Amino acid sequence: MIKEIKDECKVKMEKAIVSLKSELNTIRAGRANPKILDRVVVEYYGTPTPLNQLANISTPEPRMIMISPWDAKSVGDIEKAILKSDLGLNPSNDGKIIRLVIPQLTEERRKDLVKVAKKTGEDAKIAIRNIRRNANTSLKNAEKETLITEDELKTAEADIQKMTDAEIVNIDEIIADKTKEILEV
Repeated sequence: MIKEIKDECKVKMEKAIVSLKSELNTIRAGRANPKILDRVVVEYYGTPTPLNQLANISTPEPRMIMISPWDAKSVGDIEKAILKSDLGLNPSNDGKIIRLVIPQLTEERRKDLVKVAKKTGEDAKIAIRNIRRNANTSLKNAEKETLITEDELKTAEADIQKMTDAEIVNIDEIIADKTKEILEV
């Protein structure tokens, strides 16, 4: 009983960390990163389709993303989708390939991106704490139903707290790395 609750808690915390990392990958840090296009959805023959399923995305230079659509007819649709997205990038299109030049970030924009990264980190910490609370609630219910003893409850709660503390430290490290990446000139 206790092991299942702890295992479930650990899996959920790991998913929260994976979610945080993928969320942070979409924050533009002044260097070309194809992951910033993960949220771009293209209206392709009337069907919303993720951009990465319509084209090869590469970074030939540190400040450029190159999008090579597999269907040359979709170039215009891809360009429209990028313009509609909140990325703030202007695509240049030669009929076959779309190039996105990543502009240098201003100091003010960098500070805004750091705030966004920190908020994302705080959201992840809240998710981790909610997972801890749910696990502790499950343990207390098991104790009320006399499935576990009070001593087992205390030990399990302490173990879950250790897991929570470790993940919070992990989140702080991830956010510190992202902040450093954003502030690099």
